[in-house]
Amino acid sequence: MSLTSKQVPVIHSDAEALSVARELAAHFKRDSVLRDRERRLPFDELELFSHTGLWGISVPKAYGGAGVSNVTLAQVVALISAADSSLGQIPQNHFYALEVLRVNGSESQKQRLYAEVLAGQRFGNALAELGTKTAHDRTTHLAKAEHGYRINGRKFYATGALYAQRIPTSVVDDNGVHHLAFVRSDSEGLKVIDDWSGFGQRTTGSGSVVFDNVFVATDDVIPFQSAFERPTPVGPLAQILHAAIDTGIARAAYEDALHFVRTKTRPWIDATSDIASEDPLTLNTFGRLSARLHAAEALLDRSGEFLDTAQANTNASTVAAASIAVAEARAISTEVSLAAGSTLFELAGSQATLAEHGLDRHWRNARVHTLHDPVRWKYHAVGNYYLNSENPPLRGTI
Repeated sequence: MSLTSKQVPVIHSDAEALSVARELAAHFKRDSVLRDRERRLPFDELELFSHTGLWGISVPKAYGGAGVSNVTLAQVVALISAADSSLGQIPQNHFYALEVLRVNGSESQKQRLYAEVLAGQRFGNALAELGTKTAHDRTTHLAKAEHGYRINGRKFYATGALYAQRIPTSVVDDNGVHHLAFVRSDSEGLKVIDDWSGFGQRTTGSGSVVFDNVFVATDDVIPFQSAFERPTPVGPLAQILHAAIDTGIARAAYEDALHFVRTKTRPWIDATSDIASEDPLTLNTFGRLSARLHAAEALLDRSGEFLDTAQANTNASTVAAASIAVAEARAISTEVSLAAGSTLFELAGSQATLAEHGLDRHWRNARVHTLHDPVRWKYHAVGNYYLNSENPPLRGTI
């Protein structure tokens, strides 16, 4: 893979998307420990990533994209996340914004913004805010102006904004209605601040974005609130990508644990013994972890199938079923990613804490990313759905 080509290829099939993702993941994995340890921001890696065509795979076929299944989309994100979970998370809101565009954008908006993506442009996000009463409240204001609007406010947890050509931004108008503004990152008055200091997911660029009377054209603003006032697949689409990131982290921790135990001598076991094949406690631990990881990967695929159905035939029933299937995958992927990272410490011992191995990054990445929204509410929604036939709420966190 090379950065020298200016032409961004268009991926045409699910099989091609997975093939490209596997090759790219192998490339990203090589320096993932160094990027995490030294917080090397992945500008070059993201140029390569978007110039493979993978950022355009969810663009519908009618607009020139591959329109891949959500099973494939989730697998691509999981593959990249297993190699470097920060790189797996950065496009999450890009794909989310494309789904909002699909369900709420006008025909001309779809034609123009999808074309930008297929040409290699990246969308970040500026959604969440600090200091609001609830996580769903927004204060960033959209005011009418000549030929468009002006935006004023401050955002945080703006994953990907540091690397993006456009920053989809949640804004509230004078009537309290929420919109999504696709703001150009070079707009006057817009400032992206690299103040993300999380101990995991260290290179996602999830810092602040400040809007100081930033102009946005009317054609770059689409409805947002209405995507949650009726059944749409927007919520489960957002969540399946988070589940894929956690599943990728779990896979990486599991494979590193296998490699470490197979190749390193641990002081509490006789160095002459065959650690990988003889220690019953190690075998039991790997057996349990393998079962849980494979369950998470199966649930991720299953939830993608439900989401495909909801996109093809959108109604209250299909969206609810997709949301619940994704919630199940999200709950299990949360637990197994944390368990895999923690188990790696148990199996590798104190050597797992040495910086040169970088094995601690899996638990740190899982711990940070799984805090995105509380998993306990996933189980609540799942139980209420099966026991009381209650559909889950329509929002982006389920």
